[in-house]
Amino acid sequence: MTNQAVMSPEAIRTARAENPKMRDRDLADQVGITEGQLVAAYVGIDVTRISANLDDLFLRLNGLGEVMALTRNKSCVIEKVGQYDNYHSGKHASMVLTADIDLRMFPSHWISAFAVERVTEAGVKRSLQIFDAAGDAVHKIFLREGSDLDHWTQLVTDLKLDEQDQVLAVDARAPTEVPKGDPAKADILRAEWAKMTDTHQFMRLTSKLKMNRLGAYRMAGAPLARALATSEIDTMLEGVRDQALEVMVFVGNRGCIEIHGGPIEELKSMGPWQNVLDARFNLHLRSDHIAEVWAVTKPTQRGPAVSVEAFDAEGGLILQVFGRRTDAGDFRGAWGELVKGLAPLQIEELA
Repeated sequence: MTNQAVMSPEAIRTARAENPKMRDRDLADQVGITEGQLVAAYVGIDVTRISANLDDLFLRLNGLGEVMALTRNKSCVIEKVGQYDNYHSGKHASMVLTADIDLRMFPSHWISAFAVERVTEAGVKRSLQIFDAAGDAVHKIFLREGSDLDHWTQLVTDLKLDEQDQVLAVDARAPTEVPKGDPAKADILRAEWAKMTDTHQFMRLTSKLKMNRLGAYRMAGAPLARALATSEIDTMLEGVRDQALEVMVFVGNRGCIEIHGGPIEELKSMGPWQNVLDARFNLHLRSDHIAEVWAVTKPTQRGPAVSVEAFDAEGGLILQVFGRRTDAGDFRGAWGELVKGLAPLQIEELA
């Protein structure tokens, strides 16, 4: 069912003017609209509607030069600096594969796109922002000081849509799938899990057994999936930093997953947020949103793939962290030892 904006574009712009320093997502939540509807209210002012087709967009991004790629869910934001390249198109899934920007995109969720040129105290801030059917951000691309402005202008001209409406119609948000498990199939799950040779087989296995990720973790239990204290996310991040390990950090939503591959150098807690503040990699994690943390081991042909995964109270995946293997070094052994030492969930924490 599709709903029109509950506020007029004029009313949205008034709310923005009255709250100039609030982040778009926070302001949208406060006034009862979506972030996409907030951005659309400025079409014709400092926003242009553009094509959300991945092939149209991603084949033009390389010419922008160095930019910042941002992907988020409601509990975590990942930001990577680099240049878009090595784009692989696909009907159901597409990819960008570079050392700095590593993305998995799901085109069916790329519904609306905008080019934004917002005047700030620091100058004009230019970005490309893509939203799903509910008006929630799927992915954003922010220009940096050295980005090519001539290419930006041409990109916006090439992708500009004929329709430039300030009202964005949105669908209701799809609810987070609740954890699904089946105690009667727990032994089958454990036996099939132990036979896996690739991590990608896991989702096929859970689908076959009519389970999902978190439901399967709860069914399998240790040693395949070990429940950790929620505070161990911070312990894990500190360990990665202190031991100079390289990891793979996955943060995503229904339409896009962004991946950091490398070290974590600077951590800073601010209120409920735990932040990685490295030169070309930032992570902003709402620690107070974390309801469950699992240490998970999946067998592969290259050895066990060990991850630490955080979930929110609804069962939604917030982020995953794995040990990294590169031609320069294999950090998976040290990562495995770090994860092994993380504190388990105590029964009283469930009360």
